[in-house]
Formats: sequence, C-alpha cells, structure tokens
Amino acid sequence: MEDQNFKNHAKMVPGFHYLTLPAILIFLIASVNYFIQSSAENKYLGACLCLLSVIVFLLAWYARGFALKAQDRAIRAEENFRYYLATGKVFPKELRMGQIIALRFASDDEFVALTAKAIAENLTNKQIKELIKNWKADNNRA
Repeated sequence: MEDQNFKNHAKMVPGFHYLTLPAILIFLIASVNYFIQSSAENKYLGACLCLLSVIVFLLAWYARGFALKAQDRAIRAEENFRYYLATGKVFPKELRMGQIIALRFASDDEFVALTAKAIAENLTNKQIKELIKNWKADNNRA
C-alpha cells in the first residue's frame, strides 16, 4: 500500500461513490421523467416511483452521514486522549471538528505544537494538513 500523505489521503468508497450514488441519481431522474411523460392513469405509479427514489436517496445520504458522524465522534475521543497523554490536559474547547479531524494525521512529535498553532491562527483543516511534516496514516476510515 502506498504511504498516505496530503495528496492521497482522501477516501473514496468505490461501491458507494461510483456505483450506488450514480445509480440512485439515474433512478431519481428516470422516475421524474416517467412521471412527467406518463398518461393520467399512470401518474400514481409515477408519483410512487418519484417518492421511492427520493426515499432511497435520503436513506443513502443519511446512512453515509451517520457513519461519518460516528467516526467523527471516535476521532474526537481518540485525539482528546492522545492530547491528554501528551500534555496532561483535555483538548482545548476552541478546536473545531474539522481541525481535530485534520490533526489526527499529525505525528506525535508535531501534534501538540500544531494544535496550538491551529487555535492561535484559526487554521482550516486543509492548512493543518499542509503543515504536517510527518504524516500519520489513517487507513481505517469509513
């Protein structure tokens, strides 16, 4: 496996991003098209297909969102513990979730200093990731 770094750390799930989402989008477009072009006696079926496609889209959207939210909570707990082990203090309250997620890639040597810099300069997650010199890979993301 290639070493993880700023340029290649984004996680794409092929079955979700390249298969499921496009299929749902096609289903949504096709069902709306069917509803528009259907005769009066088929409008009910067209409306049901449109409703079903919206439900499937929302189900996929929220399923992915819930998984990412659970992962974010786990990252916050892990990084708070990591910060506590390094400093004896809990994470500063000023840190935003995006900053915490970015800081998880920092090596232990630069983690505390980068945390302070992120707060002092209100760095974005992208800026934090760009400042990391020794990347700590996270290959277990959802």
